[in-house]
Amino acid sequence: MELTGARYHFGQISTRASLEAIVAAKRRGLPITCAVSAYHLLLNERDVGPYYTFMKVKPPLRSEDDRAAMVEGVANGSIDVIVSSHDPQAADTKRQPFAQAAFGAVGLETLLPAALQLCGDGHIGLIRALHALTAAPAAILGLEGGKLAKGLPADLTLIDPDLPFAVSLDGLHSRARNSAFDGRKLKGRAVKTFVGGECVFDLATEASS
Repeated sequence: MELTGARYHFGQISTRASLEAIVAAKRRGLPITCAVSAYHLLLNERDVGPYYTFMKVKPPLRSEDDRAAMVEGVANGSIDVIVSSHDPQAADTKRQPFAQAAFGAVGLETLLPAALQLCGDGHIGLIRALHALTAAPAAILGLEGGKLAKGLPADLTLIDPDLPFAVSLDGLHSRARNSAFDGRKLKGRAVKTFVGGECVFDLATEASS
């Protein structure tokens, strides 16, 4: 990259060593950006427990020191983006011995609550977390979105950062039901979603149906 000047984005990092290398490169002015998954912000290798295959993700869950480094990286802006790492797997590929089970888990529906959990715990500022979920990825991809401005798409999400949310496999919309957050209590949810100015999701309506 130093030779070519090309931009480079690391889709997922998970260790303190990789973050330190990226921070050093950014200080040299290299056009580098990076992302971390919500799983690697809240979970560590101890959560795998007795080889729980829903915890088998890629990259694998790391040490508590690495997890803490990822949180620090988001908080101080060294890590640009928080991603869902949404990689659903069929039940028959996950209900296997750990070594044979497929890597991956659903993550889209738990991305926002996981990020807001860190805000509620005081580890990451709310504005910083929302920027990493919205404006930062849009800017990296060159998209006119992720922010409120005249003439931009009216794609909005209304959130309640204090609304409790217990992750239940039966409550997920994905056809795959393997979440590393299964049974975990999070706080913060999307209550309404607007696409192009039209409401396409209303939590109150969904709950009553």
